[in-house]
Amino acid sequence: MSGLRAARTARAWSQEHLVREIERHARQHMLTVASTASLRVYVSEWENGRRTISSYYAKILCALLGITDAELGGGAQPPAPTTADGYDELIDRIDEARNVSLTMVQTFMDQTELLRTIDRQMGAASLVDQMTAHLTRLEDALTFAVLPETRRPVALALTGAATLAAWQALDVGAVERAWRHYELGKRAAQEAEEPMYLAHAAAEQAYVLCDAGRPEMAVHLVREAQRLGGQGMSPRLRAWLHAAEAEICARAGLQEDCRRALELAMRHLPAGDEARDPDMLSIFLNEGHLTRWRGNALALIGDGEAVDNLYAALETTDPTFVRASAGLHCDLAQAHLARGEYNHARKHLRQARLVASRTKSVRHRRRIEQLTQRL
Repeated sequence: MSGLRAARTARAWSQEHLVREIERHARQHMLTVASTASLRVYVSEWENGRRTISSYYAKILCALLGITDAELGGGAQPPAPTTADGYDELIDRIDEARNVSLTMVQTFMDQTELLRTIDRQMGAASLVDQMTAHLTRLEDALTFAVLPETRRPVALALTGAATLAAWQALDVGAVERAWRHYELGKRAAQEAEEPMYLAHAAAEQAYVLCDAGRPEMAVHLVREAQRLGGQGMSPRLRAWLHAAEAEICARAGLQEDCRRALELAMRHLPAGDEARDPDMLSIFLNEGHLTRWRGNALALIGDGEAVDNLYAALETTDPTFVRASAGLHCDLAQAHLARGEYNHARKHLRQARLVASRTKSVRHRRRIEQLTQRL
């Protein structure tokens, strides 16, 4: 299957729908595209390999579908011709990497934080180009850095960016890209000698296995993540890991393991409203977040207590966590379905579908469709 067809079908779009989205994008950005009739022919021929996608249309399609050029089917670019003396170029790159100071590393981390904020509020589909360029810069800086005092801070910045990029890829349905980014994040965490970041990347990677239909394997991976984190983990990260374990155990049908992990998460969570972990900036978890997570896990195992937890979480949800709100409405729909309350379930699925359409989340759309089939 072509990359274009795979991305289109992952969103449950027909070819006609894709044509309308191309035209809508063109109007919004004041671009010139072919007529509707011609676009219909183009889409069919692009997917069947009878027409090459030009760079002009590739840029439009990547922005619409939240995929890279390679995933669209453009393939890798040919390597640049080598110079007569490659050593000069290599030394230039090494010297450039040596000049990456702590200030520059902080700039990289600030860029990751900005991308995280945009993703949280608008979704991942619009960030593919920026995230890819950001990772490339960080990988280049690490590749040509020589001494440990330079490599470790760059590797730390890379693991945070790679883990964010992986979660974004999972959200838009690019599963293989997500897996590869998690592997990159784990390698960078090992290079940085940061076990907390290694544990976080491994635990999030377990969700890829869950989504791929291997929850039992995911349980083993999230527990391995806890071992990798060791004894020096922050209490908030430890609570986050137990909450992730609880959800994954619920998806594997391990009800008692799920409840036990939820108890451990509550036990380790620091008191207070603060959600950000100062030792792990990618971790957001306070009592309100954990209440929502608890409700999600309990809904998955059909526990009637889930509804109360989820409505409590709905009242305190941070409005800037737009994508998370789609997940919360899915959780509520699942909890109401478990109680046979179909009208309430339909209401929350409608709200989830509305939010997911704003963020273009393939992952949430897939879950919405699965829940809709149970009505």
